[in-house]
Amino acid sequence: MRLPRGGRLFLATCLGSLFVLVLYFQSITKPESDVKTDSRPGKSRRSPLQSLYNGDQQLESVEAQRTLSGRRELLEQACLTHTRKRQVLSPEDLKHLIVDDQHSLIYCYVPKVACTNWKRVLMVLTSDGRYSDPLAIPANEAHVAGNLRTLSEFSVSEINQRLRSYLKFIFVREPFERLVSAYRNKFTRSYNTAFHKRYGTKIIRRHRPDPEPRALEEGSDVGFHEFVHYLVDPRTQREEPFNEHWERVHSLCHPCLIHYDVVGKYETLEPDAQAVLRLAGVDGTLQFPMSGKSTRTDSNMAANFFKHISPFYQKKLLNLYRMDFLLFNYSTPEYMRTP
Repeated sequence: MRLPRGGRLFLATCLGSLFVLVLYFQSITKPESDVKTDSRPGKSRRSPLQSLYNGDQQLESVEAQRTLSGRRELLEQACLTHTRKRQVLSPEDLKHLIVDDQHSLIYCYVPKVACTNWKRVLMVLTSDGRYSDPLAIPANEAHVAGNLRTLSEFSVSEINQRLRSYLKFIFVREPFERLVSAYRNKFTRSYNTAFHKRYGTKIIRRHRPDPEPRALEEGSDVGFHEFVHYLVDPRTQREEPFNEHWERVHSLCHPCLIHYDVVGKYETLEPDAQAVLRLAGVDGTLQFPMSGKSTRTDSNMAANFFKHISPFYQKKLLNLYRMDFLLFNYSTPEYMRTP
């Protein structure tokens, strides 16, 4: 049986070892008529999902609406073209989907795509006044488990109700720029000793000839070429899932099973973030915090890292991240030298 155009979500809940309950959910492209409006005293407004699909002029321009609509259509078509297998999603697969019940939002966070600032924004939106300024929230606090609710915490019926009626959004990034950003953050910063110990020592042991004892113990000087070799090594994924910082977006957020209403891009972060806040009705009181980093990973920096990677490994890496390039309409970088 073919997947319908909106995609199906299969949620599996294991009850002991005897059977699996599978709930079939038809993902919608337009909000249902019974979507709740704001129930606070003196407030009556459409939900963000209704605002997006019912033609309310919540977005600043027709061009912004066309951009978001075009991305949804491209993603849908890419899913139909490039995916064939049906997949069963477990609660574990929904841990990256953050829920804001107050504003009817679901956000799938992708590390290295402004997810810290999105988590800060959602902490403000769900805090009932405890927080007002996203940048006043320490970055480490934004990532504390339990500060924000995820879709995996709800029952199957509650999950389905939210998927039908909430605005679901995701932010993506050119895959190799995101990958270089993850490498720079996790393997070239002295404070990331936990990553050095867990991943760096393994990478050096497996992919460095005659490593020094100190490197084997500390794992703090992993080269980018060693990181790439680790990623494409078949043993890596056999042993355990990729870490979320370099896991593929389609594996984190399941965009061919969950219908995302807004696909934002890191390359157009400011206007896309503002569009989401506008649809949520909070753009007048809340600004998305933009990073002022002068060393942000861009295409030129990524090209500089990849010039030391052989065409053989470039091709292997491109195959590994192929679905993210296809689903989110990113072209193969010009600096790639794949045969």
